[in-house]
Amino acid sequence: MTVIVFTLILIVGAYCAGLLGSLTGLGGGVVIIPLLTMALGIDFHYAVGAALVASIATSSGSGSAYVKEGITNIRLGMFLEVATVIGAVVGALVAYYLDSNVIAVIFGCTLILTAVMQLTKKQNHDGVKGSEAARRLKLFGTWPQKDGSFKHYELRNVAGGFGVMTIAGALSGILGIGSGVLKVIAMDNMMKVPFKVSTTTSNFMMGVTACASAVVYLQRGNIDPGIAFPVMIGVLAGALTGARLLKRLDVRLLRRVFSFVVLLVAFNMIWQGINGNF
Repeated sequence: MTVIVFTLILIVGAYCAGLLGSLTGLGGGVVIIPLLTMALGIDFHYAVGAALVASIATSSGSGSAYVKEGITNIRLGMFLEVATVIGAVVGALVAYYLDSNVIAVIFGCTLILTAVMQLTKKQNHDGVKGSEAARRLKLFGTWPQKDGSFKHYELRNVAGGFGVMTIAGALSGILGIGSGVLKVIAMDNMMKVPFKVSTTTSNFMMGVTACASAVVYLQRGNIDPGIAFPVMIGVLAGALTGARLLKRLDVRLLRRVFSFVVLLVAFNMIWQGINGNF
């Protein structure tokens, strides 16, 4: 395979990954990591490095749009970024000493949890009474409604959400994905943040978390420009296309189908990791 053909395959594959990740809310890393490791035979550490670079690009692009719309809770995001950055640096340092097969098994288990959470019904958390800690940290906020008004919300269990965010950051550093499933558990299930706010705030945080991990991978030579740059271009283009299509399409069925596909990929990755095929 020539360099040009390999690069074109990376761009097309990353574009599809970004498109599906944007439409389903699972993120491009869920697709790009299996593509790089299982289909193209790239070492897990280099695949994770490329996925982290792509996460920085996509978060910078889509995150700014949500901030402009006023949905993202910037103060909450910056507070929780302290936890994710700490976890991301620790995770990136630990990943260097982990065998690729161990990372594959961890990745597969994370994919299973991600797919299951994707299929569960989301809650609105109307009327939640916030905690004193959240009030003192000024983490309460408002988010815009379709009629132009703003809806106030409160949140609680700040310490629990901060702890889960640290684990989410560690997984991001090890696996190169946004670990959105743990961020949703922290903000949506534990802190009772409205789902749209938790999703957009998670997207806002993703780039900073990935950047912290990427520095460690860059220092250790696990970010190959020949892999990372085409992946970044493809994922970013796919994510922007998906953001435009999302307003026109009913993607509920696509999310269900894609979740089952993710489950199959997860079981296959765990099986291959246990058998030492990476």
